[in-house]
Amino acid sequence: MARLPRIDLAGFHHVINRGVEKRLVFVDQDDYDKFLTLLCQLCTKYEVDVHSYCLMSNHYHLLIETHQENLSKFMRALNAQYAAYFNKKYKRVGHLWQGRFKSWFVTNEAYLYTLIKYIEYNPLKAKIVRDLGQYTYSSYNAFVHKAEPMYCLKNSIMYTQFLEVNDRVEFFESWYDEDILKEIKKASKLVVSSYKSQELSLSVLKDMFHDRENKRTRNEKIVEAVDLGYSQNQIATFLNVTQGTISHVLKKINN
Repeated sequence: MARLPRIDLAGFHHVINRGVEKRLVFVDQDDYDKFLTLLCQLCTKYEVDVHSYCLMSNHYHLLIETHQENLSKFMRALNAQYAAYFNKKYKRVGHLWQGRFKSWFVTNEAYLYTLIKYIEYNPLKAKIVRDLGQYTYSSYNAFVHKAEPMYCLKNSIMYTQFLEVNDRVEFFESWYDEDILKEIKKASKLVVSSYKSQELSLSVLKDMFHDRENKRTRNEKIVEAVDLGYSQNQIATFLNVTQGTISHVLKKINN
């Protein structure tokens, strides 16, 4: 049997993550805006393009394109930095996300376009709105020129393959069959990967802490590491400090 491609392969990825126990990860507009700001900042850093997105109250969908084999680093940074912001704002501790993230490596062009519709139609399916244009936290309004696109969205295939606004509107109004998604998955046209706690490694901690310059920066990295699933003991051992030190840092930052 041929080996499946690694999930970090450069190309298109459909990424999903949910709040732990399906709890809210976006409470107000500032939260949605913060996530999107971080998304674009990290897209620049890791050379990633966004092709479609939809942020729901307790989960998100992203269709992104990586140009290097760095999906895991990109998503690790995005989830950890947003979790640190959210926990500090709402004075909470513990995991924000229910897992690392789930991603599908997209190798089928038909799936790619069906996937964009699937992502954008999430608010309609959830009966949050009656019209796609009523939902603020997806890329639809940018595609139909009702909102300015984020700079990390400007290379989306929705702009490069559908040059006129009317073409994009017609694309979203045309019928699509979600069963196509199921059939393509069954046909193994994409690679599915779910990051598990076993995959937490020393190399990840080295990557996180290699450029710490002061205690404040170190403490922020500690919070990120905890949200990624590392135990206080693992972090303490790596940093050569006591577990009590780690506990004190977490308590201080989240108070």
